[in-house]
Amino acid sequence: MGTTSFLTRAQGLLRIRNQLVRECLAEVLATFVMMTITLASAAQKIAFFETKGNLITSYLGGALGVMAGIYTAGGISGAHMNPAFSLAMCLIEQFPWWKFPIFVVVQTLGSFIAAGAVYILYYDAIWHHSNGTLTVTGPQETASIFATYPADFVSVANGFLDQVIGTGVLIIVVMGIMDPRNKPVPKGLEPVVVALLVLSIECSMGANCGCPLNPARDIGPRLFTYVAGWGPEVFRWVEGRGRGGDGR
Repeated sequence: MGTTSFLTRAQGLLRIRNQLVRECLAEVLATFVMMTITLASAAQKIAFFETKGNLITSYLGGALGVMAGIYTAGGISGAHMNPAFSLAMCLIEQFPWWKFPIFVVVQTLGSFIAAGAVYILYYDAIWHHSNGTLTVTGPQETASIFATYPADFVSVANGFLDQVIGTGVLIIVVMGIMDPRNKPVPKGLEPVVVALLVLSIECSMGANCGCPLNPARDIGPRLFTYVAGWGPEVFRWVEGRGRGGDGR
């Protein structure tokens, strides 16, 4: 009885009653879960010289990470996990504009923390692969574990169009899934269908730029690599980067 009473009091003290704080924490957690799975699958592919993973496992990790994130916090914050989706929800008046910048910040924060977690998780492998030097280019680069980089031949204009089309397809189909007037997805399986959608886009539109589809997914980990030792080169386009658009 004493233990039960203590746990009840502890739950009461720890319970967060402010709805905005609850939503922000849920969004950070959902994005963290999504990005940890996504980046860890890329780390297994790159840091282990593709002996523990390949392009398919990397794509599957990204898609299943989205599913896990939605299941984690979909009922609290909506599990946007993506500023592009939050913007789309604002445009159709399903999400208040004043929350938009707050969600962008917490989504980016969740991605940044996830990058740090994956760096710690695969610290030895990353340094072994990079031979003691954190680089963005060349055969021993490890920056593409965390952020996406375009294929060597892709221009800025083509890269921009690539992301507009890929993100547009993602948002349009997710909106269709959410529309109750459309053909419904069985209740509870929406995250699975969204994961299959992400996988289909990765398989069909991932070659040019690695298929980020999500500003927070790219900016958060890219900021982490900047401060963790890869330096300002992570923000530069460099010809002959050495990995191409398949790096995730």
